[in-house]
Amino acid sequence: MINRLEEVRRRHANAEAGGGEERRRRQHKEGKLSARERLELLLDEGSFQELDKLVRHRCRDFGMEEQVIEGDGFVTGWGSVHGRTVCVFAQDFTVFGGSLSEANAQKICKVMDLAMKTGCPVIGLNDSGGARIQEGVASLGGYADIFLRNTLASGVVPQISAIMGACAGGAVYSPAITDFVFMVDKTSNMFVTGPDVIRTVTHEEVTKEELGGALTHNTRSGVAHFLAADDAECLRMIRELLRYIPQNNQDPPPRAACTDPADRMDPRLDSIVPAESNVPYDIKDIIHAVVDLGAFFEVQEHFAQNIVVGFAHLDGRPVGIVANQPAFLAGCLDINSSVKGARFVRFCDAFNIPIVTFEDVPGFLPGTEQEFGGIIRHGAKLLYAYCEATVPKITVITRKAYGGAYCVMGSKHIRTDINLAYPTAEIAVMGAEGAVNILYRREIGGAADAEGVRQSKIEEYKDRFANPFVAAERGFIDDVIEPRETRPRLIEALRVLETKVDTMPRKKHGNIPL
Repeated sequence: MINRLEEVRRRHANAEAGGGEERRRRQHKEGKLSARERLELLLDEGSFQELDKLVRHRCRDFGMEEQVIEGDGFVTGWGSVHGRTVCVFAQDFTVFGGSLSEANAQKICKVMDLAMKTGCPVIGLNDSGGARIQEGVASLGGYADIFLRNTLASGVVPQISAIMGACAGGAVYSPAITDFVFMVDKTSNMFVTGPDVIRTVTHEEVTKEELGGALTHNTRSGVAHFLAADDAECLRMIRELLRYIPQNNQDPPPRAACTDPADRMDPRLDSIVPAESNVPYDIKDIIHAVVDLGAFFEVQEHFAQNIVVGFAHLDGRPVGIVANQPAFLAGCLDINSSVKGARFVRFCDAFNIPIVTFEDVPGFLPGTEQEFGGIIRHGAKLLYAYCEATVPKITVITRKAYGGAYCVMGSKHIRTDINLAYPTAEIAVMGAEGAVNILYRREIGGAADAEGVRQSKIEEYKDRFANPFVAAERGFIDDVIEPRETRPRLIEALRVLETKVDTMPRKKHGNIPL
């Protein structure tokens, strides 16, 4: 028995040593933490319980039988964040470059199965050179086993991926299926084919950072949702995200203690939206003034900035916020913003998080690039997501709500529960200037004072149509409120909608226009 205990201690020490002190020093020199150091920062102190610490690879070719390390380079198990259980896996780049073997693919599958059974989030810390070449198809099959579990877990438990080093080839598709992707600036990258292959096939010259760095995926591709300066900040941001989301699709989101009065009114809101409809403003000024203590956790901050999405609390209740951003592209919806908004709305709906929409949208972005790129199909994704969502939905129209974009952004017609508008709201098929040019073209063209007639007709159109009261008279707007009232009115709406039940027709699943 004593010998057995000594053997256990020896093997545990072997697993914890990973690839050795020299390789850990190399990680640190590159600005990266080791797998176990990352887990220590992510999880509540002393909460980590490791699984499969003694697992070894099964490869007996290419001299691999002589290179055996307990755990085989992946650390898996469970722990807690803010006292709530999470399942985790972390790839150790110091062991075979973090490459995926059949054995450690099974480790990941086991911990994902556990998360599904127990109803807790899965967090993956990725730092891997890809499939282990020595194992051939066995390692590729391991990826497929993981992809299946990612798909089955989607919408059941939250899945979070942190890219904290290399992630290439087939390895990128598991993070791509998960709900949120974090990347670390300068030390992480993701791509299907690397710079060398691209140079050979297409003769393009590109660096790893340009091709698949954190900045690229946060600003250009939209693959990543968060950009962190280093490993420590990345792990802190994951902990912050978990404050807003539930354990699974059956649980309510976690309530937070609230010291911000529910009846607080902010007079600053009365002057944020300019009187002139063509003057930009920052929608985040409204968001910060309304939510608890001004705290807004933005998602995909650097991508498609004409729409703003993220999490906040209202009276301690987590909410998902979707808002057009007049400070970028006048708040128009385009391909990227439609996809960004749709994915966020669907996450909130899957995990019982109410959706609050701040609307100021002049329409869809015109141009051949958008039309050829499929704005019809991509815009329909956002429409589909809003229509499909059964969680509490509240919309506040701050200014423009024109054309089809009015319908898309949480209008009453697509089952939004409470629709409010500021006195500055303009709800119409199109802007007054464009409408007058169409409706009164002949009258203006034949007038001696054409510009005077045009301006007169614009004012007439605004009075008759481009205001919130016409929509309110038809019940499309529930109330026109003073901007300072926004916070208490939203909180009152959330309280009454807490017991909301809405259903979808019985079906296997819909066919969203992917």
